[in-house]
Amino acid sequence: MSTSSKLSYLHTQSDTAHLAVNVASQATNIPRHTKESRNQLRKAIRTARKSLSEIEQTQASLSACQRMLEQLQANNAQHVALYLTHDGELATTPLISALWQLGIHTYLPRLHPLNTGQLLFLHYSADTPMQPNQFGILEPKLDVRAIIPLTELDVVITPLVAFDLMGNRMGMGGGYYDRMLANWQRKGKPLPMGYAHDCQQVTNLPCEHWDVPLPFIITPSRVLTF
Repeated sequence: MSTSSKLSYLHTQSDTAHLAVNVASQATNIPRHTKESRNQLRKAIRTARKSLSEIEQTQASLSACQRMLEQLQANNAQHVALYLTHDGELATTPLISALWQLGIHTYLPRLHPLNTGQLLFLHYSADTPMQPNQFGILEPKLDVRAIIPLTELDVVITPLVAFDLMGNRMGMGGGYYDRMLANWQRKGKPLPMGYAHDCQQVTNLPCEHWDVPLPFIITPSRVLTF
C-alpha cells in the first residue's frame, strides 16, 4: 500500500471511529427495551453506515475481508454461509471472491417458501440464478438440489444492524437469524460470526430473551471474541 493510500486509510479509520462515537452517544439517549427504542436505534445505525462514502465502503470491505479470511482459515471452514450486501451493510463481494479462489463453498440464505420466518441456505456460485424476495433482497431461486442442512455448514456470517462489546447482535427485527441460530451451541454447528462496520458498535444493546449473542464479530479494524 502506498504512503498516500495509507494516509487515506488512516483518515478513513479516524472518521469512522468518530462516527461510531456519535452513534453510540445517540443510542445512549434512546430508552431501552421497547419496540420503538429498538427501531430508533436501527434507524440511527443504518443512517450512519449509509453515510460512509464509496471509498470508505471499499476500504472497509477489503480490511474486514482479510480479517474474516484469517478467522475462517483458523477454523478450517470449508462450507460458509454469508449474505449479499444490502442497505449499506459491510460489502461481502471481496470476501465471496476470495472464498471462491480458495475453493471454499459459499451459501446464501433465502426465505423458506413454506415455513414463515425460517431461512434455507443454498449453494452459491457465479452462475446461480437469483431473484428479489419480498424485502427487495436478492436470494437464490429455489432449487432443492442446492440446499445444505444447517449442520453441514461450518460458519454462518451474519448481517447485523448493531452490536455491543458483549457480543449482542441486533438484526432488522424479523428474527430470522435468531431462530436459525437458537441451538447452535448445543449442536456445535454452524459457528456464527458477525460482520459489520465499526460505526455499528454501541455501548450496550436492548436485548430480548430470544436474541442470540455471537462468539465472533469481525469489523474492518478488529476481531472481537466473546
